[in-house]
Amino acid sequence: MASLGDWQVPSSLRPKPDDYGYDLERALTSVVGVHTVIPDDAFTAETLGTERIGNGVLIGERGVVLTIGYLVTEAQEVWLNPSEGPPAQGHVLAYDQETGFGLVQALARLDLPTLPLGRSSDARVGDTVVVGGAGGRKHSVAARIAAKQEFAGYWEYVLDEAIFTTPAHPNWGGTALIGSAGELLGIGSLQMQQAAEGGRSGGDLNMIVPIDLLKPIFDDMLKTGRVNRPPRPWLGLYATEIEDKIVVVGLARGGPAQQAGLKTGDVVLAVDGAEVSELAELYRRVWSRGQAGVQVPLTIYRDGRTFEQRLASSDRTRFLKAPRLH
Repeated sequence: MASLGDWQVPSSLRPKPDDYGYDLERALTSVVGVHTVIPDDAFTAETLGTERIGNGVLIGERGVVLTIGYLVTEAQEVWLNPSEGPPAQGHVLAYDQETGFGLVQALARLDLPTLPLGRSSDARVGDTVVVGGAGGRKHSVAARIAAKQEFAGYWEYVLDEAIFTTPAHPNWGGTALIGSAGELLGIGSLQMQQAAEGGRSGGDLNMIVPIDLLKPIFDDMLKTGRVNRPPRPWLGLYATEIEDKIVVVGLARGGPAQQAGLKTGDVVLAVDGAEVSELAELYRRVWSRGQAGVQVPLTIYRDGRTFEQRLASSDRTRFLKAPRLH
C-alpha cells in the first residue's frame, strides 16, 4: 500500500497557522491520502495508470470523501490514508464526468473532522487560500487565486469557470482548496503552466474544480451513484488547439472516433457545418446535438483534403468498469 512518501513542500511555501483566522491544523486534518488500484484491462489503465495516488477531503459525517474523479475511475481497490492512524478501505460511490468530482465511502470509521463546504462563487482573484494535501502543513501550499476563467480539457471536458491558484501544489490531484474561513472552495485537478509575455512560461498553476458545482448533484451522487441527467454525447477523441485549429492528438481505444476512422493529426473544422476553432466551442456544439448516441457530423481536414465524417456518439461510462462493493 502506498504512503505519503518522503516528499515535502518547501518550508517557504507552507501555510503558517498565524496567517489564518481559523484552525489551520484542524482543517488540514480533514484531507486524506487516496490510493487506488485499477485492473490492467480497465479502459483508463493505459492513459491514467493502474495505480493512482492523490488526495481527498472528508466532507460527510458518515465517512464520505470528495476527491477528483480520475483517481477513482474504474478502481477495484481504494485506500484512504489519514495523517495519523491506520488506513481505511473505501468504496467508490460515484464519478461525475461533467464536473470531474468523485465520491468515496470509507468502509471503516475515520475519526477526523469534516471540512464544511463554502461558496466558490464568492472567491475573488487575489484571495489568499491554502491548497491542502494529505499529511498536514508540510504537504500543503500557501497560495492565492490567480484567475477564475473557462477551462477546456483535451478529454472532452469544459468548466465554465475554473479556479486557478499559484504557486502550484506538486501533488495536486484531489487537494483541498481552503478559503479564508476554513471552508472547502474546490478540489484540485491539474497542474498547468501559465503563459507570460513573449510566449515565456509564467510559472505553474493548479486548476481547481469549484465546489459550487458539487451542490446540485451531491444528493444524486450519494444516493444513486450517478447524476440524474442524460449522458452527453462522447466522441472518444483527444484534441488540442494549435494556431486557431483543433487538432486530434489521440484516440480512445474502441471509441466512436477511432471506429469512424479518424486519425491522429486530423483537423476538426466544423460540427454540423458550424466552424469551430476552440476546444470549448467544439465540445459545446457536440453536446448541443442531444444526448449520448446522437449522430455528430464533423468536417475534417487531412493531408490536403477536406471531407465530412459522421460519428455515432456514445456514453463514455459504458466503456468503464463499474465500482465493486468490497
